[in-house]
Amino acid sequence: MLSTSNQLLRLSQGQLNLLETCPRKFQHTYLEQLALPTDPKNEPSQILGSRFHLLMQQQAMGLPIEDFLQEDTQLKIWMTNLANAAPDILSPPTGSEIFRESEHYRIWQIQDFLFTVIYDLIIVGRQQVEILDWKTYREVPNRINLAKNWQTKLYMYILAETSEYLPENISLTYWFIQSSGKPDSIKFTYDCSQHRKIAQELNELLSNLTVWLREYQHNQPFPQIYDHKKICDHCQFVTRCERQQIQEQKMAENSIPNFAQIPEVSI
Repeated sequence: MLSTSNQLLRLSQGQLNLLETCPRKFQHTYLEQLALPTDPKNEPSQILGSRFHLLMQQQAMGLPIEDFLQEDTQLKIWMTNLANAAPDILSPPTGSEIFRESEHYRIWQIQDFLFTVIYDLIIVGRQQVEILDWKTYREVPNRINLAKNWQTKLYMYILAETSEYLPENISLTYWFIQSSGKPDSIKFTYDCSQHRKIAQELNELLSNLTVWLREYQHNQPFPQIYDHKKICDHCQFVTRCERQQIQEQKMAENSIPNFAQIPEVSI
């Protein structure tokens, strides 16, 4: 739960995504903790994803992973496919890098907010640094949408802010381990122009959050999104936000026929 006192508030990329999408839903989810519990149907895939991340962490640290692979056929298949698709990740060429670490942490303060990012794997070369992130869900997202996601923006932004590497020397690669039965990847490069743009977006969003939190302390709710946004259609807070009446009105309007478009019938 987020605190609304004067101490530094911790935020994640997921919270930024929701805050940008719908401030009121952010309020209900994080300030009031009204989100629905995780669907039990998703638990097996979440456990498998966690095991894969642990497997990759073990591998990056040079620890034995044979027991993992023997116990779980799916993990063995994923690891074999990844090794075939990107052998340099598991067996880097000698002298090609100066540092690599799994579950690498970076902490950065922006205004009165504290961000902690965790890179699944960071590979530092003499001229370049690459962030790798493992995704174990089946669907590969649209590249344009992924570029807008705050994980993509925040991961590269914070690395540029907390290292001596220029933005042009930073990249982020998502690996989708079970996409269409084989690994697929989407790579993003970075530059100074993107860095300035993200800094502006981030500071504007956090400035708004500061104001909304201050007003929330005086019983003023976070703002709602515009009525035309489709996000309300399937939101769990549609009734709490009093958007259900708006939806019903739209449905009623859509159900009324346009008589001007009905052809006349000859008598």
